[in-house]
Amino acid sequence: MAETAFAWFLRLVAVYCLFFGILYWVRLIGIYPGTAWRFDLMPTHWQVAASMLAVLFPFAAAGLWMLASWGPVIWFLCAVTEIVMYAGFPELFGHRPSTVAAHLLVAAIYITFRIGIYWRKRRRSE
Repeated sequence: MAETAFAWFLRLVAVYCLFFGILYWVRLIGIYPGTAWRFDLMPTHWQVAASMLAVLFPFAAAGLWMLASWGPVIWFLCAVTEIVMYAGFPELFGHRPSTVAAHLLVAAIYITFRIGIYWRKRRRSE
């Protein structure tokens, strides 16, 4: 039961990652409404961050959807990057507490699932 719920949780996070990846691509190609939201008009720090996240978020989504062991690792890289961007450098990237909170919530749920599954397997093996 816990393994099935965990698999569905990972797939839900995969959809979330794909959504974020698409948003970064929208910004990069200039569809996003804003004065500096096209790659050639972005400040350098945004060019680096947006390019990296536009590639890594869909990659994380694929790994999470396939339940591959590397999917959560790539998601973790994306989450840490966005947390550092929005919480560590708000003067450069803006302040987005909802994005930071969402990443921390997903990480907490992931850790809870992993601990629960570990303890359940450990009890079965005894």
